[in-house]
Amino acid sequence: MLIQFVTRMRRLFFVSFLLALLSPAICLASASATATTPIQQGFASMYNLDFAAAHQDFDAWQKLHPEDPMGAACHAAAHLFTEFARLGVLESQLFTDENRFDNRQKLSPDLQVKNMINAELDQADSLAAKALAKDPNNANAQFAKILSLGLRSDYAALVEKRNLAALRYTKQGTALAEQLLKQNPNAYDAYLAVGVENYLSGIKPAPVRWLMAAGGVETDKTRGIHDLELTAAHGDLLAPFARLLLAVAALRDKEPAKACSLLSGLSSDYPKNPLYPREINQNHCRTEHL
Repeated sequence: MLIQFVTRMRRLFFVSFLLALLSPAICLASASATATTPIQQGFASMYNLDFAAAHQDFDAWQKLHPEDPMGAACHAAAHLFTEFARLGVLESQLFTDENRFDNRQKLSPDLQVKNMINAELDQADSLAAKALAKDPNNANAQFAKILSLGLRSDYAALVEKRNLAALRYTKQGTALAEQLLKQNPNAYDAYLAVGVENYLSGIKPAPVRWLMAAGGVETDKTRGIHDLELTAAHGDLLAPFARLLLAVAALRDKEPAKACSLLSGLSSDYPKNPLYPREINQNHCRTEHL
C-alpha cells in the first residue's frame, strides 16, 4: 500500500509539472508574458511546451550566471519534460484514474536523454553544494536542490517505475522545503512540495495514513490544499504548477467547475500549450464552469 501511495504522490506532483511545468527558483520573478530574464523566459517557453526555446534561454542564463545551479537544473527539467511529452504521459486521465495509472506499461526511455538529465542534475547538485558551503542560507541553492530531487523522483516513478526510490527523493525534497520555509515563510514556491505530500497522503484510508505518519510522511489533506493555494496565489515560477495541481485535485474530488475554471485560466495564460484546451474538452467543461 505504501508503494501505491508513492506512485500516486509522484503522479500528482508530476502532473502539474505537467507543465506548468516545473519547479524553479524561488528568488526569481513570475514566468509570464512579462518575463524579462532568460530563465524566466525559459520557463514561460516550457509552459508553452517550447522546449527548444527554453534550452536557448537557459544557455543564455548560464553564460551570465555560470555558478548558479538553477541553470543546469532548468536544463534537466526541459530534457525531462521533453521526454514525458515524447512518451505520451502528459494527460490528466493517467493521474485521476487510479486503475489506469497503476496498470500503466513500463516506458521505453531514451538512454541518451536520461544521461543528459543525470549530467545536468549532477552539475546542479555540485554547484548548489558549493554555494551552500559559502552561505548555508542561500535560498536559490536550496531550491535548486529541491528541484533536483523532484526531477529525480519524477523520472524514477513515471519512467522507470522505481517507486521506493521516488519516495526517498520525495521525502528528501520535502524536508529541504520545510527547512527553507522555516528560514523564509514567504518562499511561497516551496509550499508546493509540502502541500503535494500532505494532499495525496491525506486522501488515503485512516490505517494507511497512520502507517505513512509512522514513516515520517505528512498526512493532512486540508493543509495540503492550503499550501497549494498559497503557491498558486503568491508563488513565482511555480504558481501555474500549483494551479494545475489544484485542477487535478478538483477533478479527483468531483469538483468540475473548479477544475474547469483553473484549466481555462492556464489555457488563457499559455495559449501555445495544447494540453490545457485538450483537458478542457476531455473534462467536458461547459460555459458555466469557465
